Amino acid sequence: MSSSVAEKLAKKSSRRPASAKQVRLKLVYIDFWSTVKLSFLAGICLAIIAIVGTFLIWTVLDRTGIFDQINSLFKDISGAGGSDLRSILGLGQVMGFSLIVAILDIVVVTALGAVFALLYNLSVKITGGLLVGFTNN
Repeated sequence: MSSSVAEKLAKKSSRRPASAKQVRLKLVYIDFWSTVKLSFLAGICLAIIAIVGTFLIWTVLDRTGIFDQINSLFKDISGAGGSDLRSILGLGQVMGFSLIVAILDIVVVTALGAVFALLYNLSVKITGGLLVGFTNN
């Protein structure tokens, strides 16, 4: 009769672990291109979040009628000849602005990742690196 995975894990956890071996390593180099690739992916994730968030916020504001209230207030303040805010705050204009901000976000996050890698690699020559401890638990 074979025991289940849960029973095997319970047996493992009930055993007293052997002395955990700790290893202390120094991080003395961060690869530039790996950092650029990772920061580019992080920038893309943030850009997608910004675009989707902008769309959801615009949709909620449109469905609740806040844009209509702001538009009527704007017309009351500016007079009868005032322009329509719906032409400025339309979905196309808002999403276009959000897309431009998302592209700038990708560029800035990627550049910051590259600068971080360069600065860390330069500071290692002065500080000796970052001491990191690992264990086998």
